[in-house]
Amino acid sequence: MITIALILFVALTMIAACHVAWGLGACWPAPDERALVALVVGQTGRTRMPGPSECLHASAAIFIAGVVALAVADLVWIPGPASLVTAAGALVAIVFAGRGAAAYHPAWRRRFSQEPFATLDTSWYGPLCLLFAASFAVLVINRMVS
Repeated sequence: MITIALILFVALTMIAACHVAWGLGACWPAPDERALVALVVGQTGRTRMPGPSECLHASAAIFIAGVVALAVADLVWIPGPASLVTAAGALVAIVFAGRGAAAYHPAWRRRFSQEPFATLDTSWYGPLCLLFAASFAVLVINRMVS
């Protein structure tokens, strides 16, 4: 379980770092802002990236999810009852499952239809979120049976 938690933490920290960079105005891995929007936001008709506040809030949420993975595996201590850590892990699993499943829902596809995001969402982003969800579920179930 330690390996799963560490992989989750590193992966989510890297994704959070990208959101920080975007919030500070970086366009990587795209050549410009419009291309970055098409790559990572994909919202129909959108040409500008979300603002710094939105990017930094997303980054914080993603990083906290990584810390929750470490806490569920008892690699870091979070104050409060142990059941709160278990519940937080379950909540993160549900959020990632919802985001992963959304990639295949027609309403989501209509709202986020810009290419290449639309294709990447169904081939990479959605499956990655589902993998994160499954990994969190494994951590939570292991914690509950241990």
